[in-house]
Amino acid sequence: MAYRFNPPPSWPRPPEGWTPPPGWQPDPAWPIPPGWQLWVPEGPTAQPSEPAPRAPQQSPYGDAADSATGGGGLFGRRRKQAEAEAVRRAEQLAQADSQIRALQEDKRHLTEQLGRVMGADATQIAAEQQRLQRVHEEKTREIERIDALLDAKVEHAAERAAQSLVDVRRRADALAGQAAQAEQRVAEAQRQLVVTDEMQMLQEAGIYEYRHPLADAVAYKNRLDSLKAHHKQLARDNRAALAAHDWTVNGSVAQGRKMVRDFSKLMLRAYNAEADNAVRGMKPHRLSSLIDRLNKTRDTIARLGATMQIRISDEYHRLRVEELELTADYVTRKEIEKEEQRELRAQQREEERLQRELERERQRLEKERSHYESALRRLRAGTADPAAMAELEEKLEELGSQLDAVDAREANIRAGYVYVISNLGAFGERMVKIGLTRRLDPMDRVNELGDASVPFRFDVHALIFSEDAVGLERRLHQEFESRRVNRVNRRREFFYVAPVEVRDALQRFAGEHLLEFQDTAEAPEWRASQAGGGAS
Repeated sequence: MAYRFNPPPSWPRPPEGWTPPPGWQPDPAWPIPPGWQLWVPEGPTAQPSEPAPRAPQQSPYGDAADSATGGGGLFGRRRKQAEAEAVRRAEQLAQADSQIRALQEDKRHLTEQLGRVMGADATQIAAEQQRLQRVHEEKTREIERIDALLDAKVEHAAERAAQSLVDVRRRADALAGQAAQAEQRVAEAQRQLVVTDEMQMLQEAGIYEYRHPLADAVAYKNRLDSLKAHHKQLARDNRAALAAHDWTVNGSVAQGRKMVRDFSKLMLRAYNAEADNAVRGMKPHRLSSLIDRLNKTRDTIARLGATMQIRISDEYHRLRVEELELTADYVTRKEIEKEEQRELRAQQREEERLQRELERERQRLEKERSHYESALRRLRAGTADPAAMAELEEKLEELGSQLDAVDAREANIRAGYVYVISNLGAFGERMVKIGLTRRLDPMDRVNELGDASVPFRFDVHALIFSEDAVGLERRLHQEFESRRVNRVNRRREFFYVAPVEVRDALQRFAGEHLLEFQDTAEAPEWRASQAGGGAS
């Protein structure tokens, strides 16, 4: 029985009449459908429908297929190479033929010109002479035109030379003006030399120009400049450090005055160094200690210079103390502004957090209401259950009230919770914090306050919701203003107050809003720590 090769339809189509040679193996990448037979008996069998034409591709059946089919891709590679070689040779022959024709045309033109020259008669020669005469005249006119251009260029060069001379004179005048300016600068330098000498004298007394903390403070700059000018003038007039005038050395009054002057500068230098260090290291809480330190420095100078009666004058000392007070006031205001900015940023974060909470709560309630509305519609569409429908309608009404409450909380920026908390382990028994939060869950704020910045969590004594929580908090703060812990930064809401005292105030201010108050702090962590510490 004869067999024929039967490739699967997914394989590349072999050439007509092609059979696998001995040892031929298909490409491993070609898929063979399950149960497919590559060799089938000869005879009429159902053939798969011919696939749609595809782009030419390399035949997987070898060069024999190329020669057999003469098709595109690698099947017709040799034929295409032969055709390309034939086209290239035809183009070369065409180029050679074109060059031969061009050479023949040139030969013809040259032959005609030679014939015309050799056969020219007298008339043609005369015409040629006239033509040459005209050419000579044209060349002559061209030469005259060039001469005229050269004359114009010479005149232009002369004008430029004259202009250059004017420029030179102008530059000379400018140099003379610069020389005058240089003389003015020399005079100014001489005046500055006098100022430099004066600055050197001030530096000998310890008065330097440095970056003062008030240099960029517009509100303080004028006062600072006035103080500095005043105490510099006192140093120039020898009224900053006072001393005896009748001191003599080896019987010489001049030498005595020089010694007193030198020692006075030395003492004043030490005093100014102490004052400048106090200005640079000024903190709001250090003003009193720094003034005391400057007073002690002045007393020490008076004691060490008692022999020559050297001492810092009262007026000079008053100016330096006023400078310290001015600097302390500026530093304090700056710290307050920084604290206000921090509190403002914290308040903004609190408002943003509240908005997110309100939005989440609104979405939750809307989702829940949509669920109940769907259930109510199903009940109404099916067998009506009056009890179930009434329950769903009641629930929907409750959800509507809750949504209205969320909208009211968002609209009323004064509504919120006033909290009273304490931290027995951190601050003791008689200190509470009275604050305000607008969050939906006020314990979130309490837990934040009890983070890693304090050793124990805060205990909550009261959480009072009020439509005017801002006003309630303000009344409580005013009630215990005299017992505020931080009197500089009023945003620190701690008070030396027992929780029971706050409860009495809340009964007067909050009334029916005060539903519950915890008098005693539980402080479980602190008490457990105390018990464990005592046992050990």
